[in-house]
Parts: sequence; structure tokens; C-alpha cells
Amino acid sequence: MTTTTITLSDLNKLLENVLELKGVTIEGDIEIEFEGGGGGQELLQAVGYEIAQIAARLNNVAGMMGGPAGQVPYMQPMTLPSPIQSRIPQELIPASFDVDPVSEWKHGIEEVVLGATSSDGGTRKTTVTLGGEHALPFYFDAPMPNPNYVSIDVFDMPIGMARAVRMNYEDVLESPAEWAKKVVSKFGADMVTIHLISTDPSIKDTSASDAAKVVEDVLQAVDVPLIIGGSGNPDKDPEVLEKAAEAAEGERCLIASANLNMDYQRIAAAAKEYGHAILSWTQLEINAQKELNRKLMKQCGIERCDIVMDPTTAALGYGLDYAYSNIERIRLAGLIGDQELNFPMSSGTTNAWGARESWMAVSPLKEDSDWGPREYRGPIWEITTGLALALAGVDLFMMMHPTSVQVLKSVTDMLRGGDGGADAATDVSDWVGMMIEG
Repeated sequence: MTTTTITLSDLNKLLENVLELKGVTIEGDIEIEFEGGGGGQELLQAVGYEIAQIAARLNNVAGMMGGPAGQVPYMQPMTLPSPIQSRIPQELIPASFDVDPVSEWKHGIEEVVLGATSSDGGTRKTTVTLGGEHALPFYFDAPMPNPNYVSIDVFDMPIGMARAVRMNYEDVLESPAEWAKKVVSKFGADMVTIHLISTDPSIKDTSASDAAKVVEDVLQAVDVPLIIGGSGNPDKDPEVLEKAAEAAEGERCLIASANLNMDYQRIAAAAKEYGHAILSWTQLEINAQKELNRKLMKQCGIERCDIVMDPTTAALGYGLDYAYSNIERIRLAGLIGDQELNFPMSSGTTNAWGARESWMAVSPLKEDSDWGPREYRGPIWEITTGLALALAGVDLFMMMHPTSVQVLKSVTDMLRGGDGGADAATDVSDWVGMMIEG
């Protein structure tokens, strides 16, 4: 038996002039193949037309041979429409993008001014205003009235630091005043943080009076607002910060810091007496932050415009996700109306250099991949930490590496709608419709 595959059109043509069939059996299956992803109604009608024509031919043959012949309805041949040419859209359907204000954000963040100019009784050339937001950072439903600011760390003695940082300050490590000058004039610091770490009894046990003299020298060297920090020793810091606050009377510095683990009342009293703001420092715990802020206001009589919070920065590599969540929760609570949390925030972004990935030459794990040059890796660690917390709600950053400072200031300025240091200003308010040129 021979099996042949032919098309319906070919079969129709074979039967067109046939008058008689003897000993011929036509049987088989009809297979229909559709090209181009399926068939429409027109294609099905065309197939039906071919089958009807074949049936008519066979019916005629059967009648000529004396067999019963029925009526086969006549069908007009189908004319298939021309294929529709696909068209490439020349333009997108117009669409608008609107940001509705968050109805729950009914309360603003307190504004805190640091530094005092001559008109305020001080000697600072400029002041810094923190806070004032009515939304999360860089939201379009409420403007950010004040930019992010950066204070660069200065120490009252040489300290151990990553090589990538040390190389920028090797010529000034022995002089806090010259160190402060350099970070302002060369590296663009908005503020200077002077850390009086030599006062720690386990380091040099420098007297509070000597520490106050360092503060005076730094005030003479620069004309930007100051942050004054101790060594972190709970027994020595209250005395040191008292003397430092007195030495800086009238300059409206930020005294760093009051916390629940030391005599915060004594430190707060000194800040209040000599006209300074106070840094309220807690360790990654929102309820502790509420408690300390409440005590500073109710027990110590600190005004709301004199409180800046530091909820602690855990850097990329050992807890940035937790620090981010804690800071964001604090900012959201303040916007919703928590009067114990709606204050501007500061970040010790320098903590990024405490992560081993920022300063170690290679990974201590043999099976680990290459970490890349630490000269780049370290600043990137500090930049990433700072930018992440800027998005969470931090207003003021304490940093160390000059490149990290410049990148953070540039990016946050651009996100607020500035030019980020570019030649031409960029309006990012309509970021959905912006044309990005490569």
C-alpha cells in the first residue's frame, strides 16, 4: 500500500476532469497546518470551500456510475483579505504622573540652627540649619527646605586610621587647628567636629582645661559651626564638655553628646547655660531615643530647637539595614506627630571605616573573591553608608574621607533639584519624563 500526502487543492485538480473511477479507494486523514500562530475565520472558510469542491467532484463521479448522488451545496470561492501590515508606534500614549501628599504626614521636623554670626553674638561666618522637612527626604509632595550638611572629623591627637584616610591628613595630624583649617578650605566641610579623645583616662588623661584650649584654637582657625565631642568616657566627659561649652560660649556649637549611660543632666545644663544645642545620642533603639529626648526636655529644660538626635550609625557591612530601619522609623514617627521624635538627625558616618571590608587589603577568608583595591573600596563604603541614611532621614553627616564628602554632597544636592556641582542646573522634579542622554 502506498501512502501519498497531497494538498486539498491538488486533490481537487486531479478530480476536475475525471469521468469514472474503478477500483480506487480514497481514504486518509486531513491535516491542517496553520502558519503564523493560528488561523482566523477566513482561513477556515477557505479550507471548507476546498473540501466542498472535492465532495462535489466525487458526487458527480458517483452519479455517472449509477450510484446514489445527493445535492452538494454550491459555495462561492473565498477571496482572502490582504495581510495586514504591522505598524510600529511612532509615539507613546500620553500619561501623567502625580504624587499625592501623604495625609498622615501632618507634622514637620523641628528646625535647629547651629553656629552664631556676629549679628547673633558669635564669630561664625555662616550658620547651618537642620530639619524643617514635612516628608521623607527627596519626596516631591513636600520640599526639603534645608540641604544635607557634612562635618569632617578632627581629633586633638594623632589616631590610628585607615591608610586611605590618613594620607589626606598626614601633614596636620599634630595640630587640631591646622587640621580643621584643611578640612574647611581644601575639602569643603560645612562644619568641623573636634573630638577631644586625649581626655580619656586610658589614653592621655588630658585635663578638661587643656581640652577647652583646643576648642578655642579651632574656633580661631575656622569660621564654620563646630561640633564638640568628648572621648566617650562616661566619668570624664561631663567635666570635659562643661569646660568646652564654656570656652565656646556664644558660638552655638553642637555638644556631643548626652546619653543615658552618663550624666546627661550635667552635659545638658552646660549646653543650656552657654547657648549651645545638644546631641541626643542613643544606640539603635527607638524607645531609648524617645526616653532621652523626653528627659532632656522635661527634666533638663532643653528647648525643642536645641535638640539634634544621633540614633547611631551601623555601617555597611555590619548592620546598615538595621540602622536604616531605625532612622526611617524615627523620621516617620516624627512626621506622623510623635513630639518626642520629630527632631533633625545626625549620622556618625565615619563608622563605615570600622567595617573590615573598608580597610583590609584582602579578605581573611582563603575561598573569598578578590575585594579590589582598598583605596577605592574604603571611600565607597563611607559613601554608600551616607547615601543610604540620607534616604532614611539623616540631615547631618560626620565623615572623614574627602572624596566621600564630595560625592555625598553632590548626590544629595542633585536629588534636591540642584546641579550636583555640574555646569548647568538640572530640574529633577519631573524625573518620570526626563530624557537621559548617554
